[in-house]
Amino acid sequence: MKIPFVDLKTQYNSLKNEIDSAIHSIIDRTAFIKGPEIKEFEKAFAKDYGVKHCIGVANGTDAIYITLKMLGIGAGDEVITVANSWISTAETISQTGATPVFIDIDEFSTIDSSKIEEKINPKTKAIIPVHLYGQPADIKKIKAITDKHKLFLIEDCAQSHFAEFEGEKVGTFGNAATFSFYPGKNLGAYGDAGAIITNDGDLAEKLRMYANHGALTKHNHKITGINSRLDTIQAAIIKVKLPHIHEWNNERANNGAYYDKILNGIGDIIIPPKRENVKHVYHVYSIRTKHRNELVQFLKDSDIGTAIHYPVAIPFMEAYKDLNYQPSDLPNAAAFQDQILSYQALFYCR
Repeated sequence: MKIPFVDLKTQYNSLKNEIDSAIHSIIDRTAFIKGPEIKEFEKAFAKDYGVKHCIGVANGTDAIYITLKMLGIGAGDEVITVANSWISTAETISQTGATPVFIDIDEFSTIDSSKIEEKINPKTKAIIPVHLYGQPADIKKIKAITDKHKLFLIEDCAQSHFAEFEGEKVGTFGNAATFSFYPGKNLGAYGDAGAIITNDGDLAEKLRMYANHGALTKHNHKITGINSRLDTIQAAIIKVKLPHIHEWNNERANNGAYYDKILNGIGDIIIPPKRENVKHVYHVYSIRTKHRNELVQFLKDSDIGTAIHYPVAIPFMEAYKDLNYQPSDLPNAAAFQDQILSYQALFYCR
């Protein structure tokens, strides 16, 4: 039996009639841009999250960039973020003209909250923690730091749809939170898609305006913005999937617990530690081993797909070589990048 890393076909087949109907309806109405499905999804997602505003955008990368821009982040500013993430978290900071300041990861592969304050200075304007792999970062401590130093808090929830920290949903602690609906995410579209949530009405208006060429209504451009619209077809697809996300997240968590049980104590495998009092939604199940290459080949020979999230920590990429980070500056990120190995936590288990 061949087991791919991501099995989107099985998920599609479980909702085929609803998804096909939603897509065909849009085609029949030729409602490809700004169709009603977008606002319907935004309203449903905001309600499920318990927030006032959801702004659909073209992708998760744009979601971070737009948020930074509308919070006034720009040249000369610094934004603190984590060393191990997809490059979007850092590159969007760079795109505003600001400088990313990288913090090492803790044992949970999220930003080490104990190392944040030593990097804060007058140039620091915001912190972007990433709830990586579906595991919440130490968000209450991070929130306390941003409150103390009067910094913006932007939560990168690209991999953590509806994860919780001490009973509160991640994404509801900061000024805003950003989401990706890339196809392989827990809540995934069939192309690029993203969103921003916030309880700040003034910020929400700015976010929506900037993502729509700087206009809330056609031809009324109050600022120069960008074109980052959520596609109608993608909105319709994730709207169909949204009612199932909690069931899927629970199944991922159950599968994660099962993997813990069967992998614990095998060789040098380190199963992913889980914080106390959190709801981990297991976007991926990420182990560590010093024999990664051998394990990848063994699993490949058994037709089991794996992935590495991520093989090079962002500060050590060529794109950021000018910042001169050394492995000794970020020892956990440097060590983990050679050991981490991910497996998908939905549909294939037991």
